[in-house]
Amino acid sequence: MKKFLILSILILSSCGYQPLYTNKNSEKLTFNKINLIGNKTINRKIVSILNFAEKDSNYSYDELALNSKKNIQVTSRNDKGQATSYNQTVEALIIFKNGDKIIKQKSFIVDFSYNTKDNKFDLAEHEKQIENNLVDEIIEKLIIYINL
Repeated sequence: MKKFLILSILILSSCGYQPLYTNKNSEKLTFNKINLIGNKTINRKIVSILNFAEKDSNYSYDELALNSKKNIQVTSRNDKGQATSYNQTVEALIIFKNGDKIIKQKSFIVDFSYNTKDNKFDLAEHEKQIENNLVDEIIEKLIIYINL
């Protein structure tokens, strides 16, 4: 058992393994200007979690453009015409620019389907939770995209 533990430690330490979700590159990402277009709450959450910052000098890119939107669609209705299920989609487009030249551009789209609730307050709270989960999923994809 000790030999297996020592061998696995040696293999993992010498192969250059690094966790994928470490956010070391985003510390270096600074921008002269950050443009947030679309849904303000989604944009603010993405920028704050990824530690993007504006600086007047020594910045990585001239501009970051972040365009996000949220869409909720009714996917099915009952005999009375009342909505029974929904599909919530969150989309984020991120663009890194230097001057007028686009350096990186990527669109992230995630969605989730759910059933309605009898209580409208519970439905609104459930939709907020789903939105937070979808934004977290986009942030995970962004971290992978930036670190690669």
